[in-house]
Amino acid sequence: MDHYDLIVIGSGPAGRRAAIQAAKLSRRVLVVENRLRVGGVSVHTGTIPSKTLRETVLNLSGWRERGFYGLAYRVKKDIEGKDLGVRLRMTLDHEIEVLEHQFARNGVRTVAGVARFADPHRLIVRTNGEEQAFTADKMVIAVGTMPFRPAHIPFNGRNIFDSDDIATEPHVPRSLAVVGAGVIGIEYATIFSALDVPVTLIEPRENFLEFIDREIIDEFMHDLRKRGIQFRLGAKVERVELDDKGYAVSFLSDGRRVRTEMLLYAAGRVGATKNLGLETCGIVPDERGRLTVDPKSFQTSVPHIYAAGDVIGFPSLASTSMEQGRIAACHAFGAPMPSAPEFFPYGIYAVPEISTVGLTEAQARAQGLRFEIGIARFRETSRGHIMGLESGMMKLLFSLDDRRLLGAHIVGEGATELVHIGQAVLNLGGTIDYFVENAFNYPTLAEGYKIAALDAYNRMGPL
Repeated sequence: MDHYDLIVIGSGPAGRRAAIQAAKLSRRVLVVENRLRVGGVSVHTGTIPSKTLRETVLNLSGWRERGFYGLAYRVKKDIEGKDLGVRLRMTLDHEIEVLEHQFARNGVRTVAGVARFADPHRLIVRTNGEEQAFTADKMVIAVGTMPFRPAHIPFNGRNIFDSDDIATEPHVPRSLAVVGAGVIGIEYATIFSALDVPVTLIEPRENFLEFIDREIIDEFMHDLRKRGIQFRLGAKVERVELDDKGYAVSFLSDGRRVRTEMLLYAAGRVGATKNLGLETCGIVPDERGRLTVDPKSFQTSVPHIYAAGDVIGFPSLASTSMEQGRIAACHAFGAPMPSAPEFFPYGIYAVPEISTVGLTEAQARAQGLRFEIGIARFRETSRGHIMGLESGMMKLLFSLDDRRLLGAHIVGEGATELVHIGQAVLNLGGTIDYFVENAFNYPTLAEGYKIAALDAYNRMGPL
């Protein structure tokens, strides 16, 4: 029986970072992955495929150039699923190759197989009908999540999909209904809309992406409505049937029906913990299969077993999952851990992108803070003119008491890149004066920080 200092179950962002961090601490590490190739949900069906699909769509559709050449502009006239799949496979192969090299370079052993706990220190891994046993002093559960598939949705792999299906074998339908206006649903809805596919977005709540500043969401919804995306908010899908033409008909709780060629069900995910044998360890997942951990160490209720990544729930971001895995490995082996920054960025790779860091306007009001707001619109910048942008905005919140940046919120082209300037200033305690007094490259969209800061400064005035 092979014994390791650390066994990591799962090779997504949290698992890979935990494994490599432990290896750098000179520990013997094993990673168990239930796919034939490493990478986890992030590489195979989640983050990388969806973002690759987005980039492919924007390139082939000529989306970024339509501000100059008109709505009919295309790089490729007829875009099919196979066009989307070519770039997807190339990207995934490269990602997997890089990850395998990282594991090899750091001396991390990998095994492909399905793992289950036999007891708190022993794993049984089943590969091709054979079982191997491994033991370890420490364990990290980083199995990620899988799509929630309710019984009343007749998934068929032809035109009724979950988010894993659609990322694996992309199709370009004549029309699309997306059930669930969370991050995944919003991303896919807007990606297909950029292909000029008529999209209907169905969400049982009256609002969506409630952790994002409302003014940013208002701007975002205005842009989507201009493109023809239909919203069915406050309506639950009670059942789905196939009509005589093979179209998916969604029957909503408000009496309306939505008939589309394809339906994507993206209303939630569940932790992939069902068959892990956690009962042998005394660990009990919640009703969605997620694990509860100490937020500082990522220990479960069993001290030598850690959990990190999407399996522990919000915020379920690849970036934060990596840090959770690293912190778990450091804690497990007594390595020093600097405290995590107070604020981290969210990135939503919709079309257009949304990214945010720090307090929203509603949060600042709820805390009783005195603040001022500055706005910059991308169409008012020289770089925006050059790029042909017709939409996009940046919103900054500044404290009226000490002038510090409280939050940065962006919707538009490049938002997920631009937000890092706000992240740095926010976590370093910077003030409005940083943006006002410093020069930004011209012409750039980053110049929006200076424009938004001056907008607020004109009302705040100097010290």
